[in-house]
Amino acid sequence: MFKKILIANRGEIACRIARTCRRLGVAVAGVHSAADRDALHVKEIGESIEIGGAAAADSYLRIDAVIDAARATGAEAIHPGFGFLAENAAFARAVEAAGLVFIGPTPEVIERLGDKAAAKREAKAAGVPIVPGSEAPSEDPGEIAAAVRRIGLPVMLKAAAGGGGKGMRGIVGLERLDDEIEAAMREATNAFGYPGLIVEKLIERGRHIEVQIAGDGQGRVIHLFERECTLQRRHQKIIEEAPAADLAAALRERMAADAVRLGERLRYRGVGTVEFIVGADGYHFLEVNPRLQVEHPVTEMVTGLDIVEIMLRIAAGEGIPIEQGEVRLNGHAAEARIYAEDPAAGFLPSTGRLAHVRFPQDGVRVETGIETGMEITPFYDPMLAKLITHAPTRDQALDRLKLALDGTAIFGVTTNRDFLARLIDLPQTRAASFHTRLIDEQIDGWALGKTKHDAQTLALAAYYWLYRQRRAGNGPWSGWLASGWQMSAGDDGLAPIPSLNVEASGGSAEIRFAPLQRDGGMLVGVNDERVRVTLSPAGDERFLAIVDSRRETVRLHQEGDMLYLHDRRGSHAFKTVPYLSYISAAAEASGELKAPMMGLILKVYVAPGDRVEKGGVVAVLESMKMEMRIVAECAGTMAAVNCQAGQIVERFAVVAVVTPD
Repeated sequence: MFKKILIANRGEIACRIARTCRRLGVAVAGVHSAADRDALHVKEIGESIEIGGAAAADSYLRIDAVIDAARATGAEAIHPGFGFLAENAAFARAVEAAGLVFIGPTPEVIERLGDKAAAKREAKAAGVPIVPGSEAPSEDPGEIAAAVRRIGLPVMLKAAAGGGGKGMRGIVGLERLDDEIEAAMREATNAFGYPGLIVEKLIERGRHIEVQIAGDGQGRVIHLFERECTLQRRHQKIIEEAPAADLAAALRERMAADAVRLGERLRYRGVGTVEFIVGADGYHFLEVNPRLQVEHPVTEMVTGLDIVEIMLRIAAGEGIPIEQGEVRLNGHAAEARIYAEDPAAGFLPSTGRLAHVRFPQDGVRVETGIETGMEITPFYDPMLAKLITHAPTRDQALDRLKLALDGTAIFGVTTNRDFLARLIDLPQTRAASFHTRLIDEQIDGWALGKTKHDAQTLALAAYYWLYRQRRAGNGPWSGWLASGWQMSAGDDGLAPIPSLNVEASGGSAEIRFAPLQRDGGMLVGVNDERVRVTLSPAGDERFLAIVDSRRETVRLHQEGDMLYLHDRRGSHAFKTVPYLSYISAAAEASGELKAPMMGLILKVYVAPGDRVEKGGVVAVLESMKMEMRIVAECAGTMAAVNCQAGQIVERFAVVAVVTPD
C-alpha cells in the first residue's frame, strides 16, 4: 500500500477520499485554489498546496501544478476524485511519466472510454446493445445539425468528452437548433476543454441504471451490482438508489454480465461505471465513466465495501480484494444531492456566505465539503453535500432520507433541500414508475415560485428578530417588556403602528408587537392577523416554538438584516427592515437588468440604442458551469450596456438598462 497520496480535487470528495486513506494508514496531501484557501477540504486534509487562481482552468485543471504539488509533498500516487482531471488521459499519462501512480484506469483506456463515440464502438464490439446515433464526435456545428436531421427527432446532443450532465441538450424541435448546438459546445469546452459533440436518438421515457465494476488491469473484472439514477433534472442526477427499484432479476444479471464483459475486453484497471438506458424495448449502453462516481456511497452502503479502498489496493498492485461471489446486497440505500441553487428561480445557482450549516448526526451518512462561514463562489460545481441513508427496505430508506433532509439546515444561500424532500414523496418516486424526463415534464406545474409564508411563520420570525434586538440592547426594543413603539395600544395590547417589515418571496408583511408577557409569550400582529408566539432557546440555534397551540423545535439564525428559519414547512429566508426605514426607501428603479449571481459574461447581444422586446436576450452569463440568459423585462430601447464578453460581474450588478416604451 502507498505511504502517501495526493488528492487532486476539492470539496466533499476530497474529504471522503482522505477519510479512507487515514483508516488505511495512508498519509494525504491536497491542492487548493486561491478561492479555496479556507475551504473545509484544506482543513481536513491538513497539508495542501495552492496551485493557482480561483477559476478551475487556473488551478484544479493545471496538470503541471498538480504534479508539482505531488512532488513537493512527497506523494507516491495521485487520486483525481471525480470531475476536473479524473477522465483526462493526458493527465494520467503525465502522472505516470513523472514516476507517480495514477489511481484510476490506464491512459489508453481513458482515451477509449472518455470519448463517448469511442466508448460506443467498444461496447458494440463487446456485444453490448448501443443507442442509435453518431459513430464519431464532431466540432462542426453544421455537421452536428445535419446529424440531428439524419437521425430524426427527438435526439440528444452529448459532449463527447464529458459527463455529469454537462454539454447535453435534448432536442425535440428544430426552431432553436443552432443556438442549442452552440450552447452545448460552449458548455462542453468550459467543462472538459473539448467542444466535440455526438448525436444520439433520445429515449424519452427510459430509466437510467448503471453498473459499478472493478478491474485489476490484468483481465479480471467483477461487478458490485447496479444503481438507479433515473431521477434527474436537465440530465443531472439528483437522487440515486442501490439497488435499482423493482428490477427483474434476469435483467439485472444481463446488464451486469454486459458491464463485466466490456470491462474484460478493455482489461479495465480500477473502478468504473457502465451506464445504461432501460426502455420499453430493452436496454442500451450509454457510456462508461472511468472514475469514481458521485453516487458511489449507495453501493458502499448495500455491499459493505469501501470503493475508494478498492481503488487504492488495485492501484498499489494488490489486485481486487474480493471475489465476485462474496459481493452481496444488503437492504436498500438512497442518496440526495444538495445543491446551492434556487428551484423557484429556474434552479439558478446561488452564491454567498454560508451563515449557518448543520446536518443531522444520526441515521444518515453525510458527505460534504462545506461548513459555517464558507463562501460559495461561482467557480465550481454547486453541489454542497450528499445525504445517504440505508434501511432494510426501499420505503424505509426513502423515509429516512426525507427525515435527514428535514434535519438539515443550510442558511445563507438558497438550496434545493425542500425540492428534494418533495421529490421523495412523489407518487411516481414511491412506486418506482419514474423515467429520466419525469421532473422536466412535470416541474412547470409544481408552482415552485409560489411558496407562501403563513402568518404563523412570519410571526415566529418577527419574534426572533425582536428577541435578538433585545439581547443586543438596540434602541427602543431594548426594554424586556417593550413592544418597540411606546404608544398606547388597543385592548389586545398590539402597538397601533408597525415596528417591522418582513420581506420574503411572494410579498411582505407589516409587523406589530404587543408587550412581552411574564411567561415569555407575545401577541404578534402580521398584517391583519394576530398570532401568539413563545420561543425558548434549546441550544445550537434551536428553539422550542409555541405558536398558538402547536409546539415544535425550529432553527433560527440572523445575519445582518437576513433572518433564516427552518421549521416543519421547510427553509425560509426573510429580510427584516425596521418600518421607518422601509417606508422611506427609494422607489424601485425601472428598466435595470441585474446579474442574478456572480459570473462570467459569455456573450452580449445588444448595444446602446438597440431596440429590444420583452423577453429578448440581452446577455448570457455563466456561473457554476451553467449558462443563464439575462432578458429584458419590458420592451424598449437600450439606454446603457454595462458589460462585455469575458467580464466577471458581481451578483446584482446592473449589466444593462432598458428605457421602457
